[in-house]
Amino acid sequence: MFVSYKWLQQYVDLSGITAEELAEKITKSGIEVEGVEKKSEGISNVVVGHVLECEKHPQADKLNKCLVDVGEENPVQIICGASNVAKGQKVAVAKVGAVLPGNFKIKKAKLRGEESHGMICSLQELGIESKLIAKEYATGIFVFPNDAEVGSNALEQLGLDDEVLELGLTPNRADCLSMLGVAYEVGAILGREVKWPEASVEAGNEKAADYISITVEANEDNPLYVAKVIKDVKIGPSPLWMQAALMASGIRPHNNIVDITNYVLLEYGQPLHAFDYDRLGSKEIVVRRAAEGEKIVTLDDTERTLKADHLVITNGKEPVALAGVMGGANSEVVDTTTTVLLESAYFTGSTIRKASKDHGLRSEASARFEKGVDPERVRAAAERAAYLMEKYAGGTVLEGTVEVDTLKVEPSVVSITLQKINSRLGTDLSMAEVEDIFKRLKFETSVEGNEITVTVPTRRGDISIEEDLIEEVARLYGYDNIPKTLPVAASTPGKLSSYQLKRRKVRRFLEGAGLYQAITYSLTTAEKSTQYAIEKAEPIRLAMPMSEDRSTLRLSIVPQLLEVLKYNVARQNDSVALYETGAVFLKNSDDELPVEKEHVAGALTGLWHAHLWQGEKKPVDFYVAKGILEGLFNTLGVSEQITYEAAEIDGMHPGRTAKVLLNGEFIGFVGQVHPKVQKEYDLKETYVFELSLKALIEAEVAPIAYETIPRYPSITRDIALVVNKEVSAGQLKAMIEEAGGKLLKEVSVFDLYEGERMEPGKKSIAYSLRYFDPEKTLTDVEVTKAHKKVLEAVKEKAGAELRG
Repeated sequence: MFVSYKWLQQYVDLSGITAEELAEKITKSGIEVEGVEKKSEGISNVVVGHVLECEKHPQADKLNKCLVDVGEENPVQIICGASNVAKGQKVAVAKVGAVLPGNFKIKKAKLRGEESHGMICSLQELGIESKLIAKEYATGIFVFPNDAEVGSNALEQLGLDDEVLELGLTPNRADCLSMLGVAYEVGAILGREVKWPEASVEAGNEKAADYISITVEANEDNPLYVAKVIKDVKIGPSPLWMQAALMASGIRPHNNIVDITNYVLLEYGQPLHAFDYDRLGSKEIVVRRAAEGEKIVTLDDTERTLKADHLVITNGKEPVALAGVMGGANSEVVDTTTTVLLESAYFTGSTIRKASKDHGLRSEASARFEKGVDPERVRAAAERAAYLMEKYAGGTVLEGTVEVDTLKVEPSVVSITLQKINSRLGTDLSMAEVEDIFKRLKFETSVEGNEITVTVPTRRGDISIEEDLIEEVARLYGYDNIPKTLPVAASTPGKLSSYQLKRRKVRRFLEGAGLYQAITYSLTTAEKSTQYAIEKAEPIRLAMPMSEDRSTLRLSIVPQLLEVLKYNVARQNDSVALYETGAVFLKNSDDELPVEKEHVAGALTGLWHAHLWQGEKKPVDFYVAKGILEGLFNTLGVSEQITYEAAEIDGMHPGRTAKVLLNGEFIGFVGQVHPKVQKEYDLKETYVFELSLKALIEAEVAPIAYETIPRYPSITRDIALVVNKEVSAGQLKAMIEEAGGKLLKEVSVFDLYEGERMEPGKKSIAYSLRYFDPEKTLTDVEVTKAHKKVLEAVKEKAGAELRG
């Protein structure tokens, strides 16, 4: 809503307050003022001039040589290129030394040998948008009325000495979609009275009822319809002050009748429509729902096909207007119009919104009907428009109005206690202060004890409950005046929960290990949703998916990470390491939400390290992926609880995949993606892992224990054991650790051999064993005894023999 500061002064006293100050007060009261535009900013020294003589330029066919009186001792010569400049006109003249928008300075010039002392201006050159300029002046200079004073400030005449406030209204404040509504708001803020405009008319001898009858068949859509008849109007331009007000509000002037209806719309917030009575084609107005497929040509010369839920104004036979949206071309006011039928009505918002949306027509009228107009202003707006047509179009207003009224209007009555207002706002207002706020808002009030009852005027349809009254008190009292208090209650400092802290450790470790975090969709295709799932379950499909690619909740994160790898590799980023922590979704039952379980997953492809200077390249392999997990387990303190088992998992390489067990429970896997799958994704050798993050984080961890630095030396023994190929290195290691007793502190694999001179079906695994006693120096006898037990155990349990 654009609000002219000068126009607003007609309804409420704004003395002693500037436009900027007013904008600040309105914003603080709850309606945001998005900006204040000073219309004359950057413009100076523009006056009204009188063209005394006008003739063609002797050296140019498209230029005119004008002698113009600008209110000085002598007239000045100005060369003008406008096609509509003529002798006798009153025009806007930028004198030598004037400044126009864009810092365009007017200087004395010589055009084709003739001197020019100034510039005759169009409205565009004075900063007015082309879309707001009346059509007759759209391509030429503007011509003032004959009574404009020569030498006076042209900006004042055009209303450009004004400031316009742009209000950012929320849908509930439709009352401020009018100048009077804004005046009530400003009056309440400043504590000043609101003055209503003049609307009294001298009725003619004839009666409006003799000219028109009204029938409303759709009473639910149109409970109130008011019509007035104005005869003997003379179509012409509207007064300059009215044109200026319309342009300041973003509406283009047309003629006096149309401009008056638009002016009153902005003034009262009540849309009006003027029909050419003689072109109406009958003496009746019938308001009804449109017939399916019925057609109408609207004012924009577009033929529109109507639906059965659209409301139309008809002459009893055919539509003459799409109610509340736009009039019909067959009854519009034209230059020859002499009798006007003026419509003012109350249409329901939902009906108008439907028609406006269906036809892609959003007008000033439809915008107000959609949000709701004040039913008390329907008749008042018609009277005001009739008064203006009588005064500025020379019309005769026929006696009475013709109307159909089935509208029942009951103002809202809301009661609230003073204690409730103060408790909600944290204030200590007295009943007199609260009552004064409501009186400033022009709300009727009555007080009984500690309770105040408010009768809300119909213009404020947004107020219906106690909380609405509390908000009105708060904003008029001033949000800045509401006391600030700290809450009085026991409080504890905020911190991360144990789960959140460990999850953060997981992310930090993986990022420190060189993996980048990815965030992928939780939705995927039905096929991919079950791939790589740690827990098998029936996939969950959305009822209304946005696409088949995003139709099903995932059971694993790995497929999405493979998609990300594919995307990066296709763009020449061939070495990628990613991780993601996110939810997978398991079906619970048909009538319950799915169970969300948090997983951590990773995907790696390409080179892990590339030290080109040393000529060293390290591609990603199984041990890189497993090493990342071992570092993660160590960070979480669960390394001792983790074991690995060779596994065959769909979509994974059968010989390079391992299950990850936590205390014997399966929590995930690590390994290479199956070559067929790699080919489908256009990837080279790729390794992935996925684990249940919740299981890892919630695993019991022994408290941290510290040991003194060893004072005694350790002894290392290396052994190479020949075993069947089916025996894993992990199984052998577990046997060694169990048999080594308390002296064996560390066991590590350092060699695997399956080459020549090795019996078929056999392999050699070499281990390094470190023995240590923190209390003393070990003797060779003690180490030999412990080492012998190890050799006996692996021979007995795994058939292992020492390699010679």
